[in-house]
Amino acid sequence: MRPEPGGCCCRRPVRANGCVANGEVRNGYVRSSAAVSAAAAGQTQHMTQNGGLYKRPFNEAFEETPMLVAVLTYVGYGVLTLFGYLRDFLRHWRIEKCHHATEREEQKDFVSLYQDFENFYTRNLYMRIRDNWNRPICSVPGARVDIMERESRDYNWSFRYTGNTIKGVINMGSYNYLGFARNTGSCQEAAAKVLEEYGVGVCSTRQEIGNLDKHEELEKLVASFLGVEAAMAYGMGFATNSMNIPALVSKGCLILSDELNHASLVLGARLSGATIRVFKHNNMQSLEKLLKDAIVYGQPRTRRPWKKILILVEGIYSMEGSIVRLPEVIALKKKYKAYLYLDEAHSIGALGPTGRGVVDYFGLDPEDVDVMMGTFTKSFGASGGYIGGKKELIDYLRTHSHSAVYATSLSPPVVEQIITSMECIMGKDGTTLGKECIQQLAENTRYFRRRLKEMGFIIYGNEDSPVVPLMLYMPAKIGAFGREMLKRNVGVVVVGFPATPIIESRARFCLSAAHTKEILDTALKEIDEVGDLLQLKYSRHRLVPLLDRPFDETTYEETED
Repeated sequence: MRPEPGGCCCRRPVRANGCVANGEVRNGYVRSSAAVSAAAAGQTQHMTQNGGLYKRPFNEAFEETPMLVAVLTYVGYGVLTLFGYLRDFLRHWRIEKCHHATEREEQKDFVSLYQDFENFYTRNLYMRIRDNWNRPICSVPGARVDIMERESRDYNWSFRYTGNTIKGVINMGSYNYLGFARNTGSCQEAAAKVLEEYGVGVCSTRQEIGNLDKHEELEKLVASFLGVEAAMAYGMGFATNSMNIPALVSKGCLILSDELNHASLVLGARLSGATIRVFKHNNMQSLEKLLKDAIVYGQPRTRRPWKKILILVEGIYSMEGSIVRLPEVIALKKKYKAYLYLDEAHSIGALGPTGRGVVDYFGLDPEDVDVMMGTFTKSFGASGGYIGGKKELIDYLRTHSHSAVYATSLSPPVVEQIITSMECIMGKDGTTLGKECIQQLAENTRYFRRRLKEMGFIIYGNEDSPVVPLMLYMPAKIGAFGREMLKRNVGVVVVGFPATPIIESRARFCLSAAHTKEILDTALKEIDEVGDLLQLKYSRHRLVPLLDRPFDETTYEETED
């Protein structure tokens, strides 16, 4: 199912069917006639929505997939499927030259490890473009990387390294938002010093003998950075979600989850045993309906009130480039007395005037978010994750979270990398480097998005999001785009089904403060050429705001009591 387009803070009265009454679509959001007149007169006018919840324009839209492109994409997958069945037939009769996809004789009596279609998809579709993933790099994941060259002689079933290295590839795929992933500078020097003093591993959990003074220092710094009472650090970002959500909710509780939430949030919700209901992406009407139903009807069969209602959202959605409509989520959370769990894995450091994430971006109070989660793997150039909130929450998680009780502590050099980069962002190092990196990332993001739109590509997400999805659609163009870009010394990430809806394959660019304008211009030039070569410029500049899309009351329920 395709994501709901975002709206904005400038919009007209709404009809009963959820459509905008009048106004002008401009840059992905709706401007009223009054605003258009004011702009024509050289005046600036911002109309707030929902009682003034937004203090800034919220410019976000998703262009509709052209009908012809959608049809051709389905046809493409159909042709691939037909040829897949044909190749399976040829393999069965030993006519196909490549036998890697044929089940070995000694395994035929065993139960299949995977589902039939999963096997079919892997051997007949995924293997065609497998060379676009798992490319090994042999350098720091900075603005440019070195990639080990490899080749396959058996249709991507195995790879052989040639011994050559592709030098200076422009890195448009790493989550190095603020450019702290580097092997020189203050972070590297501090981490090297701590490595000499503490070593690499801790070899114990925090509750036993793995609680270092550096861990305590890090947690105090994180709490100060977020503006909350306390914080706790974990060794793995994925486990921060998947292991802490089960500690917060259980059977008899209700989880309301955005349909495009990350796999770690989905796994944590499922492990908790709570009832899960899914609302449409960034759609506040859908969320409010679920909240109303939860209050009115209570639990299934018994009709008892839910023990807790927990809303799960992300700051930046990593596959769509959209930003959560946090002011509206907080308003609904307060109205219906629910709890809010905010995953800031991609937004912390990358959004807001001071880099404090989506809460800072909207100018909101951190106390309005009950559980603030984030990772150190992206903007801080390290690894691990954190949970921030009230002291009672953190004290509870220290004894009830599997990640806290059973997982090994963060490595000391990694902790020092986080501390040094965070202090740099906060300005505690006595320089303005952190502030300059935040500003540079914002400028790079707007420039890169604007240029891609001018070229005619369909781009998803918010204008301030450093995650930039460029739509490819057709299955054959997934592999072709990745290969053609690498030929031109630009490394990109391409994504297709099942990670995205079947007709919404895409390339995902991640901007960094380490990217100079020269690097971005070079990448844009190559993207423009490949776009012409593969005919990827689908945009008709018909951007559809959120309110122009009718809202239906379809919801999804994954688990029942």
